[in-house]
Amino acid sequence: MIAILQKPTLLLLIAFTLMLTFMGEQAEAGGIFRPSQWALAHATFYGDETASATMGGACGYGNLFQNGYGTDTVALSSTLFNNGYACGTCFQIKCYQSSACYKNVAFTTVTATNLCPPNWSQPSDNGGWCNPPRVHFDMSKPAFMKIAQWKAGIVPVMYRRVPCVRRGGLRFSFQGNGYWLLVYVMNVGGGGDISSMSVKGSRSRWISMSHNWGASYQAFATLAGQALSFRITSYNTRETIIAWNVAPSNWNVGLTYSTTVNFR
Repeated sequence: MIAILQKPTLLLLIAFTLMLTFMGEQAEAGGIFRPSQWALAHATFYGDETASATMGGACGYGNLFQNGYGTDTVALSSTLFNNGYACGTCFQIKCYQSSACYKNVAFTTVTATNLCPPNWSQPSDNGGWCNPPRVHFDMSKPAFMKIAQWKAGIVPVMYRRVPCVRRGGLRFSFQGNGYWLLVYVMNVGGGGDISSMSVKGSRSRWISMSHNWGASYQAFATLAGQALSFRITSYNTRETIIAWNVAPSNWNVGLTYSTTVNFR
């Protein structure tokens, strides 16, 4: 760590690598997300073989089994988490140059569903694995066990951002009330992430929603009794899609509404 800080050129290289990793490669046309370059990091795991400890999480996806994410999930260090804008992004991770690596496994693919917070009581190279500016993946135990022997605890890895392949369209989970709508966006394809979102009631104009935290967006507006449509923009490709009439006029909080549109 000290050696890196003493070399500004290396810091610039690290920053550039992170930018490529987070942004990926935007297609020239059509807003199709392309994989990023491979980069070096480290990975640990949390929880047990049931992955029950991964439920909920900072992205707000709730029950990961019910919502389609399963056990192939990961918590990102804050350097990658990007204040929640990285929620839903997908990574290929492969164990790298460790005796604990499974030699016959090329990589595994995981979805970012949680934050691995800093632990400032531990050194960054001995326990504080998710301390900035480290790029770190805290995987579910089942996902970690696909690439390495779990007894290793921590292994060096190579990783890259890849398109998220999802079945079906975007899903919107509602919370709040008739005057404040909080929406968790799930099952996002393509880059997997969202930069901005707007809502339109059947009797109102488009209303810009603010980013709350994780994968949630909010609007302070009276929308009860109106059918709701959403306009969503990808963080990476900047592609915008509109999901018309997602929820009927008698929509309610606590429910999840599905669509047929998604990013590529």
